[in-house]
Amino acid sequence: MNPRLRLGTRALLLRGGGAVLLIAGIGLAAVTERGLRMHHLAAARHGGDVVQAGSRGPQPELHGSMVLVSGTPEVIKAPHDGDFNLSVVTPVLDRRVEMFQWREVRVGGSVHYEMDWSDQLQVTRKFKQPGGHANPASFPLESRRFVAGLVRVGGFALGPALVHALPGAQTVTPEPAQLPANLAASFSLYHDYLTTSADPGSPRLGDVRVSWQAVPVQPVTVFAQLDGDRLVRASRADDGQGYQIQVGVRSLSDVLPDVPEPPESTTARRSGAIVLAALGAFLLLWERRRRLGDVALALAAGVTAVGAVAGACWLGGDWSPTLKWLALATAGALAAALLQRRSGRT
Repeated sequence: MNPRLRLGTRALLLRGGGAVLLIAGIGLAAVTERGLRMHHLAAARHGGDVVQAGSRGPQPELHGSMVLVSGTPEVIKAPHDGDFNLSVVTPVLDRRVEMFQWREVRVGGSVHYEMDWSDQLQVTRKFKQPGGHANPASFPLESRRFVAGLVRVGGFALGPALVHALPGAQTVTPEPAQLPANLAASFSLYHDYLTTSADPGSPRLGDVRVSWQAVPVQPVTVFAQLDGDRLVRASRADDGQGYQIQVGVRSLSDVLPDVPEPPESTTARRSGAIVLAALGAFLLLWERRRRLGDVALALAAGVTAVGAVAGACWLGGDWSPTLKWLALATAGALAAALLQRRSGRT
């Protein structure tokens, strides 16, 4: 083969390969930053960028971030119903008090009365026909909610709003033997509740029954803002809620289906983009035959190209990464110009 033709073919291959690598580096940078930008804009509607907490627990650098963490709630101080001497290992314990009362039922224009269990006081004087339908004036006990002193998920303490929002409910059967003496004389166990009825199957006016519901201790996934070592509701979330809690171990796409997953291994992808672009620039500079100087010049060119494209991907979004990438691109361009000027003098 003609030596000139062989040199021309090699030069063409080097330039073609260099162009492909340079474009690949720029493309990898564009795809990575565009994915990050889409994730950032979507996550901002729910309070901000999301940190996958894993098993790290609270970290100072995570303060103010939106954290996604999964785990089984750890109840540090169980709630206690002192009136009935009932303690349950649960984040939230609800006591429901009902009384057997007259109730007014309106169907169309007709009115009739029946007795039934209700957790709200049925005020007789508001009835259309109060005569013969007198109810007790008040409840002897009130319904109440008891909350654990401290609940943690994955090492993160939950703020009050998140504890109250933990999902699920299961019936708690009380233990009559644990009742205080004054209540043990009045209440007896029937099915899963306590009642004052002498004949629970045929309750009488004014009889009371008390039941309990507890939030089950089960695996959950929590998405909320980190404030110190506590997860709290994000006050500036555009979605109007500022947190999400779901049963089970969930991914970000399960909890926030409108937020795309961010690209994985972001640092490696960004570094790879610069390396590919620098290799492409180095091949394009191969014919200069100034090997040592061209390595630095190629690296500066790769940084400039990747920085400019990455910065452009963030335009109209968050100004912080935009300015950082454009500053890097400017530094690369200045370095390339300086290296080019020095090589011209030699």
